[in-house]
Formats: sequence, structure tokens, C-alpha cells
Amino acid sequence: MGIDYTERIPNNVDLAEDRRLKRALESWQPRFLQWWAEMGPALPTQDVYLRTAVAVGREGWAHFDHVPLPEYRWGIFLAERDADRRIAFGQHKGQPVWQQVPGEYRADLQRLIVIQGDTEPASVEQQRRLGLSAPSLYDLRNLFQVNVEEGRHLWAMVYLLHAYFGRSGRDEAEALLLRNSGSEDSPRILGAFNEETPDWLSFFMFTYFTDRDGKYQLGTLKESAFDPLGRTCEFMLKEEAHHMFVGTTGVDRVVERTAQLMREHDDDDVRKYGGIPLNVIQKYINFHYSVSLDLFGGETSTNVANYYTAGLKGRWQEERRKDDHLLTEAVAVVPRIEDGRLAEARLPALTALNADLRGEYVADCVTGVNRWNRILGSHGLGPVLHLPHVGFNRKVGTFAGHHVSPDGRVLAQHEWEAAAGRWLPTAEDKTHVLSLMRPVYEPGKIAAWVAPPRSGIDGRPFDYEYVHL
Repeated sequence: MGIDYTERIPNNVDLAEDRRLKRALESWQPRFLQWWAEMGPALPTQDVYLRTAVAVGREGWAHFDHVPLPEYRWGIFLAERDADRRIAFGQHKGQPVWQQVPGEYRADLQRLIVIQGDTEPASVEQQRRLGLSAPSLYDLRNLFQVNVEEGRHLWAMVYLLHAYFGRSGRDEAEALLLRNSGSEDSPRILGAFNEETPDWLSFFMFTYFTDRDGKYQLGTLKESAFDPLGRTCEFMLKEEAHHMFVGTTGVDRVVERTAQLMREHDDDDVRKYGGIPLNVIQKYINFHYSVSLDLFGGETSTNVANYYTAGLKGRWQEERRKDDHLLTEAVAVVPRIEDGRLAEARLPALTALNADLRGEYVADCVTGVNRWNRILGSHGLGPVLHLPHVGFNRKVGTFAGHHVSPDGRVLAQHEWEAAAGRWLPTAEDKTHVLSLMRPVYEPGKIAAWVAPPRSGIDGRPFDYEYVHL
């Protein structure tokens, strides 16, 4: 399916055929552009070497070229429709998927779309000043690619709200631009999207851990019986893959540079040589991983059980699961704390779907840590990086209100307070990392705290001028 770039709003949903919807979205567009000007990237640029979607098929869906950021063609793109697609789970299993919103599920579907939509502009707001301290033009370009695609993902959700939810949907679309990350009066809905992203180590951790949460949330919505939502999320996953690539390879390169400095100076404390020590990298892992785990919600949820039964939100890779896709009799084992000790409980699988999704996410995150430890191993250093226990530093779910060490010990308040500085970034750690954040805008050059990438973007070399300032 090609994308029509002759329209004011590029799309592949025949927007020209629905004049009322087209007018409504064209009315929302100036407010989006105003939000981008005020809350988007703070660094002025002439143009950036960006990827733009030109089709939604499996091959050849993107085009690369230098584009001025304010002129990027944000649009509305859904994956190709499967006319034979059937609902894969829940009480409507086997029935044709819905092309319109059933009245009884209207409020729930709108809420799911609003929450997803709220995360997209939030990350742009969190990252808006990072361009001022970019370690290279390559990294600057990747930041802006992530930003424009998060903006497009906002468009994806706004289209659904306008097209299928009437006045209440239009009101929610307006509200997506009124909330701001970190605002005291009108913060973003989910806690992780109100955290600061003040430095590039935080950015790499965010795009590894928090964007990976986005992958799994989009994967559950991709299964939805509401076909326009499923097709929207299917295409968003194509774009999301690059965001996680930025995080994975970004942390790769920080670990690589730290290992190089450790070997070169035979010293674990690489601060004095302009690097980030491994123990500080571990603290950032601990923080961003634990905050991202909170995005999965409580381990048990009747709301999520109802979403599944209704067909609104499935499991990760639902159709590959070898069960009845109803889960009315299935059970799941869920961690909890009982009498000050870690324990497990057997609960109905329907109410433990958040824990199921979180388990898929955790297994995926382990692959990154293994990857980073292999880099250390290539420098003769032992595997030292790890994921903390799922109960560590949690504010949501069964572990909220408890203190759990990274190795899984339940601690008293005074024990936690005495040790937290060893496990989470301290003010001193953050100050050191921030002190390294000095911009490098010369093609082919890079900051001393991070290694260069192994290859460039779209076959271009690392020293290509990805951004014209």
C-alpha cells in the first residue's frame, strides 16, 4: 500500500474521501505543529538525514533524505488490511474482526488509545534538549529520527480518536497536546514519561528499556479485534524497531568505550579519563529497568482480564500460543511478598496477563545485558552487568511499598536508605555524566565517553554529514 504524499496530511486511509474527518484533522494539524515548535527539539537545524515512510509493505517501505525538521511529513499509515482476519482470542474468538467500534467497548478502547497516544509526545518532550549535547552527528540524527517517529505515532492515535470516537475522541486528541512531561499541573499519564532524560546515557537506557516496553504494549494492541487499531500498531512496530536499535547499540558503545579506558589505564574508575564507570552504568540500568517495569501495571488486573475476554487487547504473539486463547481455566504463577519474604501465588491467568507480558519483556531485556557482557568479555573483563530483581525500586504492583534489593532480598526501610546510593544513580553520578555531555558536531568526530558505531545509517559512513546545523 503506497502512501499519498500529495495530500496536506500524507495517508493511506483514503482521507480525501471523508471530508468531515479530513477537515477535523487539518484543524488539529496547526496545533500539533505549534506543540512541535514549542516542545520538540531545542537545537536549531537546517536539515536532517531522515527516514520517511513511503509504503507499508514488508519491503522498501522507507525513503532516506535530508529534510528540514519542521517540514517532516507526519502522516497516517495503517498496515495492509487482511480481509479474512478473524478475532484470535476472547469470547468473540473466530468472528470477523471489527471495522467499527462496538458500542459496549467504546469507552475501554478509547482509554487504551489515549494512554498509548499520551506516551508518544511525552518522550519527545523528555528528549527535547538532548541535541544540545549530542556526542556526534550520527547520534544527533538518530535522536531526531526517534523524535519525528514518536510524533508520527501520536498522529496514528489521533487519527483513530477522530475517525472512530466522535466528539469525545476529538476532545481527547486536544488533551494529548495539553499535557506535558513533568508538568506539575498537567503531567503525562504514566510515571516513566514524567522522568527527566537529561543526558545521553539516560537516552540510550530509555530507548533500550522504555521503548522496549512500547514494543510489547504495541504488540498486544496489534492483536486487537478492532482492526484499525491492530493495523495501526502493526506499522508502528516497524518504526519502533529503530528506536530500540538506538538504545541497544548506544549502550553497546558506552560499555565498549568504558572497557577500552579500563584496559588502557588499568583502572576501574574511568571518571578521571572522561569515561563512565561500569558501576554507574549498572545504576542507570537498575533505574531505567525498574521504572519501565512499572509501565506494565500491577501483576493482577481485572481490567486487563476484561480487555482480553472482550478481544480488545491480546497477549504478545497471541496466535503462536498453544492454548485455547480463552484462559477461563488457566492459572499463572505470580511473585508477591508475604510476611516480609518473597513468595509466589497461583492465580487465574486471565487476571495475571500483565505479569505474563512483563515476563516476555524481561526475557527480551536479558538479551541486551548478555550482549553488553560479551563486549566486556572481549576486553578480558568478566560479566558484571545484570538486571536487578523485578521487585527492585518498584512503585506499581505487588512490590510497591516494599524495598527489595537488586539480588532479591526484602529490606527494612533503614537498610534500603543505607544502600540505595550503591544501586541507583546518586547526585554525584548524575553530575559526572552531565559533565561529559559536550556537543560534537564535526562530521566523523565523537565524544570521548562513547565509542563510534560499527556502521552508519542507510549505508552511509560514520563521517557522513547526517545533520546540517
